Amino acid sequence: MSDLSQRIADLSPEKLKLLVQRLNNKKGEVLLRSQQIVPQSRELNSFPLSFAQQRLWFLNQLQPGNSAYNISQPMRLGGWLNVAALEQSFKEVVKRHEVLRTTFTVVDGQPLQVIAPSLRFTLPMVDLQELPQNQREAEVLRLASEEAQQPFDLAKGPLLRANLLQLAAAEYALLLTMHHIVADGWAIGVLISEIADLYKAFSVGKPSPLSELSIQYADFAVWQRQWLQGQLETQLAYWQQQLGGIPVVELPSDSPRSTIQTFSGAREALVLPKTLSEKLKTLNQRQGITLFMVLLAAFGTLLHWYTDQEDIVVGTDIANRNQAETKELIGFFANQLVLRTNLSKNPTFLELLERVREMTLEAYAHQDLPFDKLVDALNPKRELNRTPLFQVKLVLENTQTPSLELPGLTISSLKVENKTVQFDLLLELNETEQGLFGIWEYSTDLFEQDSIVRLSKNFATLLAEVATHPEAKLSELKAVLNQLDKQQHLAKEQVYQNTIQQKLTNVKRRANSRQSTSGNTNHDKN
Repeated sequence: MSDLSQRIADLSPEKLKLLVQRLNNKKGEVLLRSQQIVPQSRELNSFPLSFAQQRLWFLNQLQPGNSAYNISQPMRLGGWLNVAALEQSFKEVVKRHEVLRTTFTVVDGQPLQVIAPSLRFTLPMVDLQELPQNQREAEVLRLASEEAQQPFDLAKGPLLRANLLQLAAAEYALLLTMHHIVADGWAIGVLISEIADLYKAFSVGKPSPLSELSIQYADFAVWQRQWLQGQLETQLAYWQQQLGGIPVVELPSDSPRSTIQTFSGAREALVLPKTLSEKLKTLNQRQGITLFMVLLAAFGTLLHWYTDQEDIVVGTDIANRNQAETKELIGFFANQLVLRTNLSKNPTFLELLERVREMTLEAYAHQDLPFDKLVDALNPKRELNRTPLFQVKLVLENTQTPSLELPGLTISSLKVENKTVQFDLLLELNETEQGLFGIWEYSTDLFEQDSIVRLSKNFATLLAEVATHPEAKLSELKAVLNQLDKQQHLAKEQVYQNTIQQKLTNVKRRANSRQSTSGNTNHDKN
């Protein structure tokens, strides 16, 4: 028996099953690559939307001017900036990627992509140098927030905007905004990488170093529809069985749900220390699963504790760039998966992990069905005050968006409050050298900040508990959360009582002060 064969034979049944699944996934990737995306004729210059685009276009028709699907990337630039080279870099990116010259029209009731042969891109600059320092900083944040909320017109475009604010001779802010219908998280990384390469060349008078793209996004949209015709039945059969009778996760809210989703939201940070991240990694390596599966099982446990539901549905994202040529494109490729976790019969966390692993691997094996087609097939009751199929989402980013690096410049992110959200609750986690860093995005129509802060503490405590005691039963984990919740409520009540006491003390002081003043006045009169 070879060394490799012996290593495979020594695998536990769970790890062997995971290896088989990974090999099957690799076969699927090879099959997908064999069905190459080919460039389409540009003679008619009208193309179908991809399924992801179609969903966003439909949502835009329901609520025109909604900025919830704006992608904003504001940043500070320190140093001597070659403004002309930066503008030229953006122009070249727009020239390279047809999707950035695309608008959307309707013909015979069907939305179509229309690609402009060229687009006049400008990089407008606002001079803020004459403002005092404190006013200047406030104006930067105001303009950045205003830009992030500015809606796009999908029929007119452009769907990419960039604005430059000059704060000093060698200090700028770049406000970059795109509509989600032409970009996703991966696409932002492509854009930033290309801008960096082009700026380095253009700032010293060199030509573009980027090779020509083999296909464009419209080619992918055509291919996707053709490819799905042969896969639709198999994909749909799995999801219809998996999501039959799908429940709504009813998180207890601070306010009743409005009749129409307003997309108003806020954000709260979550920082998990490196020691905890390492324990979670050890757990997932020992069990032959992924970190995301551990986080999903813990997240499901948290939602179960809040709702008392044993059937928990959570959404997540996948990159959906299975063909090599798509990895270099700007465009909206990301797909959404619906993950349904069974928490019945009081399992241990290890048993729950096994359920989550099986369910997640099956979902990955059927990940190519566009979310839009899934919604159409399941045809859930359409409600204007909640998203279809799931309202809570968990995302673990395993690819970091590259930071923009330009010669002679230091670049940092500009923290601007984003006041729109797409879901009731979303937790987006990133793995960093310091540990896991997350952002809770929550609907302010439903939740107060204090509730999200408590929820965040509960999740951190739960992760610490399962990392140390993965053999604990669900009932035992709920008991830990019950105790923590009791402590948090007592602490909140104590703060409230202290506040009331302080207010009463202040009232008494003011009353005594008035009496003293009155007494002195009467004495003076006598």
